[in-house]
Amino acid sequence: MKIDLHCHTTLSDGSLGIEEVIAQAKKTGIDVLSITDHDTLSSYSRAAVLAERYGVKIIQGVEMSAWDKQRNQKVHILCYAPKKPDRLEGLCLKCCEIRKSCSKEMIEKVRELYPISEESVLKHATGSKSIFKQHIMRALIEYGYALEFYGALNDELFNLKNGTCLVEREYPDVKFVLELIRAARGVSVMAHPVQYNNIELLEELAADGKIDGVEIGHYTADEAARSRMQEIADKYDLIVTGGSDFHGLYNAQPTYLGSNLTTKENFDRIIRLSNKRASEDKTPAAPKAEEKTAAPAKGE
Repeated sequence: MKIDLHCHTTLSDGSLGIEEVIAQAKKTGIDVLSITDHDTLSSYSRAAVLAERYGVKIIQGVEMSAWDKQRNQKVHILCYAPKKPDRLEGLCLKCCEIRKSCSKEMIEKVRELYPISEESVLKHATGSKSIFKQHIMRALIEYGYALEFYGALNDELFNLKNGTCLVEREYPDVKFVLELIRAARGVSVMAHPVQYNNIELLEELAADGKIDGVEIGHYTADEAARSRMQEIADKYDLIVTGGSDFHGLYNAQPTYLGSNLTTKENFDRIIRLSNKRASEDKTPAAPKAEEKTAAPAKGE
């Protein structure tokens, strides 16, 4: 089976819509797909209908924004198959508001350097639950200030270490996010630990039994990093996943659906764990009508 558990649509920072992503997944022979848009579960209802039409299985997912307070840095957590997704809605809304606030400030900083309009950015974010730096870069490309999304201008403006226009604020604490995912009866997986230098955090969370898995199959991880993460996964019996992290036009490097995959064994572990957590919510069933004992009549 081909199982890709990480991709994005226009609901966050992808360039393709839900149907386009699912249609492409079918063309590339993917059997199971998870659309993991940033801080929103809005894709699932439509994706489930379209997936049935195209013959692709969909597992509900979301990529949650979180913060490692000890190291003062960002971390992303993938949540899969939440049985109580409504318990994540408040957190998703909060994270989207944080990102919108950051993005509006970034737009203002960019406009001080390059005379583009706010509307030229917002039109590319239509349908998205937030505004991303890719939308800003697309406006800059349209007005001739750059030829590519991840070239010199992107590095100047949005480099994680010294970008002149990058604005970051704290997202909710990662431990709180993990607790909420468990309360939603979902399965938590740390996304691309190499990208935000989260491997040390990964081991701490795994040792404390706070996280369920790690995304080892990701284009940002070289063989040495994959080997280190696999050691941690083996030591703490973590679920191991892989995904393309497909963004379409906004890919940071050439990346296609199915370029990194999750094994069926690990996918089955996700489903079993989600079902196990769902059973924790079950209460004893009420007696059936025929089992109820009638109250004695008055005078008997």
